[in-house]
Amino acid sequence: MAFKPSSSSNEMVENHDINVTPLVDVMLVLLIIVMVAAPLATVNVPVDLPSSSAKPQPQPNEPFYLTVQEDMVLTLGEEQVVTLDKLSYALNNALPSKEERIYLRADKELVYQDLMNVMNTLVNSGYTQIALVGEEVTPQRREVESGS
Repeated sequence: MAFKPSSSSNEMVENHDINVTPLVDVMLVLLIIVMVAAPLATVNVPVDLPSSSAKPQPQPNEPFYLTVQEDMVLTLGEEQVVTLDKLSYALNNALPSKEERIYLRADKELVYQDLMNVMNTLVNSGYTQIALVGEEVTPQRREVESGS
C-alpha cells in the first residue's frame, strides 16, 4: 500500500526560515538600556575639586594675557612679572576696565590648586571675565607625541 500525499492547494507549506523580528526587538531594548545606563556609570568618579567663584561671561573684543608658569611666576601681557599678592594692583594699572576679559595661560605641569588660587584672586579683585587658553594640537603634532 502506497501513501500518496494530497496535492491540494489549500494546504500551507512549511517555512523553514528563522523569524528575526523578536530578536531585533530584544536587541533594540537592550541598546536603549545600555544607552541610558552608560552615562550613569561614569558619574561616580571621586575627585576632590578646589572651589571657584568664577561665572561664565560673554566673549570680549580685546585679549589680555596672564601667563602662569609651573613655578607660579605670573606674567601680565608679555613681559610684566608680578607675584600673586601684587596681581590685583598690577591688573588695576594694566587694564582700563574690570570688564575686560583676561585670557589665562597656564603651564600644563602647574598644580591645579595653584591655578584655582590665581583664578580666585582675579575674581576677588573684580575681574570676572576669565578665559582659559589651551594649545591647539595639529595632526602632525599628535603623530609626534604618540611616537608614530
